[in-house]
Amino acid sequence: MNLQLQDIPRVTNISKEDFIKHYFKPQKPVVIEHFIEDWPALNKWSLDYMKDIAGDKTVPLYDDRPVDYKDGFNQAHATMKMSEYVDLLKREPTKYRIFLWNVLKEIPELQKDYSYPDFGLRLMKSLPMLFFGGKNSHTFMHYDIDLANIFHFHFEGQKQIILFDQDQSKHLYKVPHSLITREDIDFSQPDFEKWPALKNAEGWECELHHGEVLYMPEGYWHYMKYLTPGFSMSLRAVARHPKTLGKAFYNVFVLRNFDNLMRRLKGQDWIDWKNEKAIARTNKQLL
Repeated sequence: MNLQLQDIPRVTNISKEDFIKHYFKPQKPVVIEHFIEDWPALNKWSLDYMKDIAGDKTVPLYDDRPVDYKDGFNQAHATMKMSEYVDLLKREPTKYRIFLWNVLKEIPELQKDYSYPDFGLRLMKSLPMLFFGGKNSHTFMHYDIDLANIFHFHFEGQKQIILFDQDQSKHLYKVPHSLITREDIDFSQPDFEKWPALKNAEGWECELHHGEVLYMPEGYWHYMKYLTPGFSMSLRAVARHPKTLGKAFYNVFVLRNFDNLMRRLKGQDWIDWKNEKAIARTNKQLL
């Protein structure tokens, strides 16, 4: 048995008006296949190019180890020179990933390779972020703290993406006071005996290829698995729906600070309690 996932709609290209009408207003995802034909990045950006232009940069690396109470917010698990990291990606599978790597801060010259598209939303031009991963590496199912609208542009290779909207949270074993589900769930091949509530979750999926862009609506849960070594860039626009915007402020100013406080006070017991509650609360929906 597989998750109940429908294919994310695909369009060759799209106008601002059609995007707003058919995807932003109803908050539905879409893959746009040929939106960046005029970007130099379409033909230039590859792992080898990143090695050439940023090889001497030290990059933060993350793997799929469970959250530990001693870990700071987005604290890296290791570091490596970009040249060494690209060599590793091309040589063998690795769980090490780069995420939230700010293009403007780290490699300003990359700005010449892309432009800020007009989707009818105001993009945050100070926050273009790059994400890298090796074959079969993945992100945990999560949603972003600011619940932003996300435009995810992929380069080199293929990437599997699974999405759920916030209405599906009750089926996903969401960890309380967190932005993640249980980290031991493999959403690409879920164990329904261990995680029975997942059978009731209804979501979306796609395989993203070089040059394609995925729109992820406000607050969508996302799981990403690199089918081949590759990388992506995300551009963001602030949440526009009042309810979502209010929740984003709560996450940034209340939830994160409360969770950090409880980690300091209770240590690993706090993490363990949250993980146990995720199971108890979700499976309660099945009764």
